[in-house]
Amino acid sequence: MSHSKTSNYPSIPSGKKFDAIVVGSGISGGWSAKELCEKGLNVLLLERGRMIEHVTDYHTATMDPWQFPHHNQAMPLDVLKNYPVQNRTGFTITEATHQQFVNDLDNPYVEEKPFDWIRGYHLGGRSLMWGRYSFRFSDLDFEANAKDGIATDWPIRYKDIAPWYDYVEKFAGIAGDRDGLSHLPDGQFQPAMPDNCVESHFRKSVNNQFPDRKVISARAAHLTAPTQEQMNLGRAKCQYRNLCMRGCPYGAYFSTQSATLPAARRTKRLTVRPHSIVNSISYDEKTGRATGVRVIDEQTHEWHEFNASLIFLNASALGSTYILMNSTSSRFPNGMDDSGQLGRNVMDHHFHVGARADYDHDLDKYYYGRHPAGLYIPRFRNLAGQEKQAFKRGYGFEVYTNRENWEHAYGEDGFGADFKEKATQFGTWKITLDAFGECMPYEDNRVYLTSESKDKWGQPVLKMDVHYRENETMMRRDAHDQAMQMLEKAGFSNIKGFDAQAHPGLSIHEMGTARMGTSPGNSVFNKFNQHHSVKNVFCTDGACMTSSPCQNPSLTYMALSARAADYAVKALKRGDIPR
Repeated sequence: MSHSKTSNYPSIPSGKKFDAIVVGSGISGGWSAKELCEKGLNVLLLERGRMIEHVTDYHTATMDPWQFPHHNQAMPLDVLKNYPVQNRTGFTITEATHQQFVNDLDNPYVEEKPFDWIRGYHLGGRSLMWGRYSFRFSDLDFEANAKDGIATDWPIRYKDIAPWYDYVEKFAGIAGDRDGLSHLPDGQFQPAMPDNCVESHFRKSVNNQFPDRKVISARAAHLTAPTQEQMNLGRAKCQYRNLCMRGCPYGAYFSTQSATLPAARRTKRLTVRPHSIVNSISYDEKTGRATGVRVIDEQTHEWHEFNASLIFLNASALGSTYILMNSTSSRFPNGMDDSGQLGRNVMDHHFHVGARADYDHDLDKYYYGRHPAGLYIPRFRNLAGQEKQAFKRGYGFEVYTNRENWEHAYGEDGFGADFKEKATQFGTWKITLDAFGECMPYEDNRVYLTSESKDKWGQPVLKMDVHYRENETMMRRDAHDQAMQMLEKAGFSNIKGFDAQAHPGLSIHEMGTARMGTSPGNSVFNKFNQHHSVKNVFCTDGACMTSSPCQNPSLTYMALSARAADYAVKALKRGDIPR
């Protein structure tokens, strides 16, 4: 083992011991680091990618289109070739944002079946590029597996996590309304973003004509009325620029850089080491405890080992599972797991199904700014007291609206003053309803290690064997039909349904593979996100998910991270986890 030869992060001697090591600096990792630091622990935060400092490293955040070599409209082929997977989204790889996503050639994986693994390896991870929709789960979700006799039961219920939802919402800042829906519990909200005229019309129409559903303001992690605590961290009100994926220099949306990292740093107990690829967890056969992690330096390819009393895995669902699979020993010859569930039950929301339409009214109206959150239609299928559908679980709709600008004149014939006048007028209002549906936890939807390919650092890679099934297909048919029906009854024109069946992964909500459960026989982690067999290892990212409710999951990762950190520190102080 050797010291680092590079100078853009701290030189830490191999073997140095911390109170806690947090692996990964995204949404859950930032929360784990903040909570552990604030509770008095000295924490090493390991990030496999480069450093990105708040504000100063958001290099494209305030650039106008004409300031890019290709006006942010095209990518040079010599750059694009590095992103064959990341470019599958159709929107991430642009001149303004491509640097936020991984080089696929350096970070390959094997697809037994098509799987779109969209990743960002840098400080802050995908907290810099996430969609920011933040919804609570309810007991409808936590009880679903048990009631359906599917997979395994969640080891927690809503009452266990509700106080932690309160806690993280107040700190993060969530804009939304209190809507009184038992299956989508209300939270600690800042004022919701206002509707434009089309959103207002659609909301009123659906709420009046469909008693079984309710259109609400999307609950989004954007500051609309910053608290003193948030302003003390340097955060400010959302500016309605809707350029969020470039990094927000105002700190208006929740990210590691804007919120949890500054809070952790002010304790003076945080050490951040970027360019640190965690390969595996070190395990002591005699004590039955993890001793630390083995790390490959991304730049020098040197190996290091760092030690700690607590290990928090927050490397993303598949990243954390990769580390656990690589953590082999005499006790764990197949990876750090006794249940046989490690790598199984991969879930991701299926989406890109619904309808879009035009709105030919209110053409004398526009809106100020570009708000980054629209409307949401919470799940309205298979709720208590409702007729059961042919499929299990349900879906919710994200609702997007916009008005055509001068682009509507593309391809139009004409010339002269009249044509120029027409081309500079706003075009038609547009609306899109896009469903996000729950994927069931199928045991044979799995990932595993393979040496068919190696990454840039000589490591084996993950092989993906994941696909959607009949339940998801039936759900999509219903979502398509219901979207069409809502737009028809609301008086929209040129209504067109769509079903662009996406492969798993593209929703970027990958979950499962190291689930929470009630016993070592059915799960990897317990109700406190603690490894059943290795008591000083915790995991609070998407890997721990037992099912995949149709709501966006990131808020739940935040709450689980804060809750697990609280439990772990108390266990450490009691001596239940040895230092």
